[in-house]
Amino acid sequence: MKFAFLFLKFLSRFPVATLQKWARVFGFLCYWLVVPRRKVGQRNLALCFPEKSAAEREQILREHFYHMALLVLEYGRYWYADAGSLKAAVRYQDKEILDKALANKEKVILLYPHFTAFEAAVYALNQDVALTSVYSHQKNVELDKQILHGRHRYNNVFLIGRTEGLRAIIKHIRNSDAPFLYLPDQDFGAKDSIFVDFMGVQAATITGLSRIAKMTDAKVIPAIPTRQADGTVILRFYPAWDNFPSEDVMADTQRMNDFIAERIREQPEQYYWLHKRFKTRPEGEVSVY
Repeated sequence: MKFAFLFLKFLSRFPVATLQKWARVFGFLCYWLVVPRRKVGQRNLALCFPEKSAAEREQILREHFYHMALLVLEYGRYWYADAGSLKAAVRYQDKEILDKALANKEKVILLYPHFTAFEAAVYALNQDVALTSVYSHQKNVELDKQILHGRHRYNNVFLIGRTEGLRAIIKHIRNSDAPFLYLPDQDFGAKDSIFVDFMGVQAATITGLSRIAKMTDAKVIPAIPTRQADGTVILRFYPAWDNFPSEDVMADTQRMNDFIAERIREQPEQYYWLHKRFKTRPEGEVSVY
């Protein structure tokens, strides 16, 4: 593990353009060698894009492996590179939406789905805005220590352990001005989840966005990072949602999934397809993997 950290530190010296070239090679190799994850990606894409041909879905997946490879190779930059270079690689779009809400002392939840440039964007944003987020501790102690060190490099973030639960999240949001960075689009199991549509498939989805917004009177402002051809990233902020939360938790959760699905269709190769998003099935259904 220490060798891996040294290698990432070595990579942090190189510009993004160089890492992009290496990511093409690394991504190609991973596509062929990491067979279990390739199969997960193929299955996810088949479920979510049945209207596309097998060749079209395969092209998306190959490109996705490139973006995932670039994400991994860039961790050295996130942890070790000059903060100014990280900031320069990210451009904001419509950030005044967030700035206005914070200036008005409003509580904010940043809806932040798992697109592959999410780390690059957040390491820039956290230089300008204090953030709160949930953190899942890693089984490997050295990796856990390094990730936490990286997260805290600006002394401008508060991390809540996933095992601390909803109560700790609510308490912190109520007592802090920092936006809550919310990444809900993974399968966390049946507990605290309901089944709603996600790109045509019933998916176990946590209801936290609606519940947290209601309990903290927070505005939901989506933020979507998009990697550009030159390696830079655009972080786009969307208008705060009107009439959210409603009195219908299921409708609120469906609204969230529908929004994420719309963004995925705009850049399918940059969404995180290697996670078993549909692992938890409604009672009586067989596994899709």
